[in-house]
Amino acid sequence: MPSIQQQVTSSDSYNYLLFLPDGLRSKGGDIYDGLRLRNETQQPLLPTILFLHGAGERGSDLDNVKKQGVTQIVEKQPDFPFIVISPQCPRGEYWNVERLSILLDEVISSYPVDPDRVYLTGLSMGGYGTWHLAAAQPERFAAIAPICGGGNPQAARKLKNLPVWAFHGAKDNVVPLSESEIMVSALKARNGNVKFTVYPEANHDSWTQTYNNPELYDWFLQHPRQQAVG
Repeated sequence: MPSIQQQVTSSDSYNYLLFLPDGLRSKGGDIYDGLRLRNETQQPLLPTILFLHGAGERGSDLDNVKKQGVTQIVEKQPDFPFIVISPQCPRGEYWNVERLSILLDEVISSYPVDPDRVYLTGLSMGGYGTWHLAAAQPERFAAIAPICGGGNPQAARKLKNLPVWAFHGAKDNVVPLSESEIMVSALKARNGNVKFTVYPEANHDSWTQTYNNPELYDWFLQHPRQQAVG
């Protein structure tokens, strides 16, 4: 069965997988031209997820990005109600804020993305990338869901108005639970809008049950982007 995620090459940013929900693809499964969708149809703007994979999916083969995470979910759910952007980080590198920002600008200008409903999530290395990108550009996102990652607790002052739902496995022996706990505590100290789910029996893989839980996507949709306050 052919993939319903289109492989897109970007000369200025990361190559990425693009998923558009049912109705935005041809009967053959191909994705319609984004500018036509945006400019020549009555297609409403859609909520969008930027998904950052972990270290194991780095490289130059975009099929590797489909191994786990949101990319796996949409392959099974062609009616998934979000546009999903899943870039691939080159081997030996880590997520770069500037390149991710260029990618988002590119997709938002080309496809029917609702800029007030852009959500950020990632696992492991992508969990770290989620914390870092959100801290660098908190005004860009409506809500974030970092999974088994960590960040700089000093960034909590920039994130305090951004809804955050963090996830981690209590038995994680790759990224310690304390990495998420530090960020959550820093946000709580600033009265941030933060939820924290710890899976008591989970090791490093705290993402499978997270991304398979419809409550995460419902939670995203409950949080359109808000103007920063104070």
